[in-house]
Formats: sequence, C-alpha cells, structure tokens
Amino acid sequence: QVQLVESGGGLVQAGGSLRLSCAASGSVPSLNAMNWHRQAPGKQRELVASITVAGSTVLADSVKGRFTISRDNAKNTVYLQMNSLVPEDTAVYYCAADYWLMSLRRVWGQGTQVTVSS
Repeated sequence: QVQLVESGGGLVQAGGSLRLSCAASGSVPSLNAMNWHRQAPGKQRELVASITVAGSTVLADSVKGRFTISRDNAKNTVYLQMNSLVPEDTAVYYCAADYWLMSLRRVWGQGTQVTVSS
C-alpha cells in the first residue's frame, strides 16, 4: 500500500519562503499526476498546484509567480517551493498522488501546517 509523507511546513514571516516535500513510500505503483492542495480554517480544500509525470504543471491563479511545483520521479517525491508568502497562504497543505490499480485512485498525505505571520 502506498503512503505519502509530507514535510517542510512551519511558521514563517510574510515575504519568506518554505519548501514542502512529499515522498511516497510502501508498495509504490507508477504514479500519475501529483498535486498539492491546501485547506484554510473554515474554507474548502483547494488545488494549489499539479504536475504530471512528464513535468507539465498547473498552478492556481493565487500562487502563480510565487510557488513552483516539481517532482523527482526516481524518488517518487513532489516538492512545492513557496516564495513571497502572504498570510492568506496560511493553511494545512496536503499532497496527493494518482495511480492506476484496476481504476484511477488517489492517495493523500496527512497534511503539514503552514503559517504565515504578518
């Protein structure tokens, strides 16, 4: 069974940077798209960034120009580089990975807290 483990969250001042990592472990199948989502208190979970196996990326409008998503397929790891952070980026960040096992499935990480102080 595949598991995702996130790391790199924490407290940072506005204007600062953080780099999140998410590594797949266990019986890792061939992963398709890998994504970062976030959920702020009282708000719905939203997609922040997505990256395909080939490296094509999609970013939410709110983070374009500030966040970068990348992946290392050999390590089954996805990264989220977050620059110029603002308090509105405060949320629990979750990574997710899609894979095929008789059907398309998605596995989620446990989440990592990112807090941006003003």
